[in-house]
Amino acid sequence: MLTVSSADLGALLALYFFPFVRILAWLRFDPLLGNRSIPMRARVVMAFAITVAIVPVLPALPPVALVSGEGLLMLLQQIAIGVVLGFSMRIVFAMVEVAGQFMGIQMGLSFAMLFDPINGAQTPVVAQFLVITTSLILFAFNGHHLVITALVQSFVEVPISPVLTAPGFAAVVHWGGAMFSTGLHIALPVSAALLATNLTIGMMSRAAPQLNIFAIGFPLTLGAGFLVLYFTLAYLPAQLDRIWMQALEAGMSAMRGVGGQ
Repeated sequence: MLTVSSADLGALLALYFFPFVRILAWLRFDPLLGNRSIPMRARVVMAFAITVAIVPVLPALPPVALVSGEGLLMLLQQIAIGVVLGFSMRIVFAMVEVAGQFMGIQMGLSFAMLFDPINGAQTPVVAQFLVITTSLILFAFNGHHLVITALVQSFVEVPISPVLTAPGFAAVVHWGGAMFSTGLHIALPVSAALLATNLTIGMMSRAAPQLNIFAIGFPLTLGAGFLVLYFTLAYLPAQLDRIWMQALEAGMSAMRGVGGQ
C-alpha cells in the first residue's frame, strides 16, 4: 500500500507552490499576457499550466519547510522576482504611452481619451493607438515567448532560495529612468514635423493677419501629425524589438539582484 508522509506531501506542495507564485506575480504585471482585460481566473489557470510544464526541468529545491521563516522568505523572493520581470516589461508600454501623450498634446488631441485595458485608466487616443499597435507588433515578434523563456531561465540563474536582496529593485528603477527619454525619441519625428507646421502657421498669420488661424491651424496640425505618424509606424517595429530586448536584459539583471546572484 502506498503511503505518503506529511514531509513528502510538504515537499511535493513546495515543488509546485514556489514556481507558481513567481509565475503568478509575473502575470500580475506582464503587459502582454497579464493586462487587466484578462480575467484573474484565466491568469491563475495560465500560471498553473506553465508551472506544471516547467517543474520537471527545474533545479532541486532546498530542503526548507513550507511553513517556516525560511519558507516565508522564499515566498517573498518569488513574488519579488516575478514583479521585477513583469514591471520591466510594463515600462516598455509606459515608454510608448509617453510618446503617444507627447504626440497627442502637440496634435491638439490631448482631450480625446480612451480606456486603456493594460493600465486600467483613461489615456489619450494617440497613446492608446500606439499601445495597441505595440501589443500587436510584439505578439507578431513572439515577444511573449521571449518573456516566458526568460522566466523559465530565471529558475536556473536565480534558483529558489531563502535569499532576498535590494540591488535588483535599484536596477528596475534605473531602467525606468530611460522611460521619458526613450518616449521622447519615439515621438521625435512627429514632434519635429508639428514644430515646423506651427512655425509655418505662425509665419502665415504674420503675413496675412486676416486669416482665421483657429480655423486653419487645427486641421493643418492634425493632418500633419497623422501623416508623419503614418510614415513613422514603418520604423516602429525595429525600435520596439531593440527596446523589448533591453527590457528583457534589465529584467534578468534585476532578478539576479533580487536573488543575490
